[in-house]
Amino acid sequence: MMIKSPSRPFSAIAVVSLAQLLGTSLWFSANSAGEDLSRAWNAGAADIGWLTNAVQAGFILGTLALAFSGMADRFRASTIFVGSALAGAVFNVGFAWLAQDVLSGSIFRFLVGLSLAGIYPIGMKLIVSWEPDRTGQALALLVAMLTLGTALPHFLRFTGSGLSWRWIITCSSLLALLGAALIQNLGTGPHLPLRKAGEAHQPRRLVLAALGIPRFRAAATGYFGHMWELYSFWTVVPLLLAATGLSDAFPLLGVAGLSFFIIAAGALGCLAGGVLSRRVGSARVALGALAISGSCIILFALAWQSLSPLGLLALLLIWGTAVVADSPQFSALSARACPSDLVGGALALQNAIGFTITMVSIWAATAVVAKFGPSAVAILAPGPVLGLWGFARAMRNGA
Repeated sequence: MMIKSPSRPFSAIAVVSLAQLLGTSLWFSANSAGEDLSRAWNAGAADIGWLTNAVQAGFILGTLALAFSGMADRFRASTIFVGSALAGAVFNVGFAWLAQDVLSGSIFRFLVGLSLAGIYPIGMKLIVSWEPDRTGQALALLVAMLTLGTALPHFLRFTGSGLSWRWIITCSSLLALLGAALIQNLGTGPHLPLRKAGEAHQPRRLVLAALGIPRFRAAATGYFGHMWELYSFWTVVPLLLAATGLSDAFPLLGVAGLSFFIIAAGALGCLAGGVLSRRVGSARVALGALAISGSCIILFALAWQSLSPLGLLALLLIWGTAVVADSPQFSALSARACPSDLVGGALALQNAIGFTITMVSIWAATAVVAKFGPSAVAILAPGPVLGLWGFARAMRNGA
């Protein structure tokens, strides 16, 4: 029997955000076991990058299917979220206990990514369905939970260092099941009507029409630049910590503990950006965060060898705080620019393109950092630069 959904939007937003935290713990669960996988499967840094890219590829295919089939706007968001979280939990357990090498592991990670397509963008739609008038602040909370979910496997690894990597990954699946239960109990909000089947006869044309809206195109362009940097940064954080010797300078935390705090710092950035967006607007927050993270890339690439361990850690924490703070604000700008019956499909399309970009950047970043060292992280700099330029250009052309 379903319990009555919360009557206050804030209560619903808190539930969706918590479910997002639990569901997205599946995303980087394999990365937290990178050292163990290196020993068990003789996997190098590039192989761990392939495992991450397998998730991205599945996510891209899933979001494209949701966008172009019209499913994202024809079925209840809560139903899609719950089914996806259940599937992702199962495939993640399969990775932990059935995969034997990088190839078989990549297949399971691909299926996890396919499932995540029904968690992340649909979670954004759930937020809009409950609180359409405060999208920037509400999505900031949601992406903060995504960020904590991304960092959570590193925390599990840090606190459960005596556990097998298989059990740590299995814990992520249990958390995803809890997230599914929360959304099953909550349901979908009242503010986004379902598109009837007869109205969705050309979902591809309708979704692509969103790209013709100047404000959506501007927000999407900024988002794409941000995506070149974000997931690559999250992927190479453990590599940077090991290569710079920072993990040796803080032995009590090690790679896992430091990775958790650096990635989790983005949750604070999202929350601060959400509050700030109520005062200065989502666009200024998004562009400011993108400029800060871009500056951190350049500073790290040029100065990591001359900084003290404490100074280097401070730089990485600032970078981790800013690198994701723009994400909810770009998504909020995109959601506001679209007609209400296209929000699900348009956000799914934006996610699909953005995550296609991450596949290239993750592959490039892991390869060059592994071969040339920490300074090669400068390869991420074009993302923020082009994102800022593209946003300004699209806004100017649409004015």
